[in-house]
Amino acid sequence: MLIQRRRSKRSQTAEADSELVRRLYRQHAAALLSYVMTLTGGDRYWAEDVVQETLLRAWRHAAQLADPTRSARPWLATVARRIVIDDYRSRKARPQEMGDTALELLAGPDEFDRALSAMTLTKALATLTPAHREAIVESYLAGRTVQQAAAVLGIPNGTVKSRIYYGLRALRRTLEEQGVGVPG
Repeated sequence: MLIQRRRSKRSQTAEADSELVRRLYRQHAAALLSYVMTLTGGDRYWAEDVVQETLLRAWRHAAQLADPTRSARPWLATVARRIVIDDYRSRKARPQEMGDTALELLAGPDEFDRALSAMTLTKALATLTPAHREAIVESYLAGRTVQQAAAVLGIPNGTVKSRIYYGLRALRRTLEEQGVGVPG
């Protein structure tokens, strides 16, 4: 009998809480949405999510809001503002998510392959000695002839050729260790 009374009391409390949230929604949802729209910079979807989360928290704290002599609007506005602040902080703390369609709009597969190749090459070039790296960068990446690279680096032509030769050997070895196929 005691268990049945407890269950009955719980179901009455749950019904009262649900009714309270329905009443809060009817009385305050439009004003709360308008307020939150200003906080979110006009982002309606974000504002709707915030209002929904605010009302969910109101349901969880129904006992605090059940007093009919006090308006729940200040409590709702404070909770909504805190949710917006928390959302804003969490968005700043991690990179913005992007769907696959956004990536397709940014670049095609060729651009991604070039970017990946550039990143791989940059990482491999970092393993070279500064002298070998400078010779390769000046001749291959800057598109200079051996004579022009020698003039820029202030070293003899033969030294540039030697540094390019040994630098490319070291670069090939590094790329092969990384599992990147290097043409003969």
